[in-house]
Amino acid sequence: QVQLVESGGGLVQAGGSLRLSCAASGNLFKISTMGWYRQAPGKQRELVATITSGGTTDYSDSVKDRFTISRDNAKNTVYLQMNSLKPEDTGVYYCNLDIIYTPNDVWGQGTQVTVSS
Repeated sequence: QVQLVESGGGLVQAGGSLRLSCAASGNLFKISTMGWYRQAPGKQRELVATITSGGTTDYSDSVKDRFTISRDNAKNTVYLQMNSLKPEDTGVYYCNLDIIYTPNDVWGQGTQVTVSS
């Protein structure tokens, strides 16, 4: 069974940086598309970035050129480097694993990111 554990959230001033990590257990990581999502207070969860098993990345327009998603298959870990953070980036960030060939996915417990102005 796959489990995802996020880390790296915290409080940072606007313009600062944070790096989130998501470690996956099990054997599906290497063949799975991984994603980072976020949910701000009172808002729906939204996609931030994805990376396929082959390393192809995609970003929401709101974070493009500021955030970078990457993965280390040897460590079963996906990262989100967040630079030039803005107060509107505040929210709980969730890691997601899209289980290949199924409609199912796995979510982590989330990590809080707070950007102060």
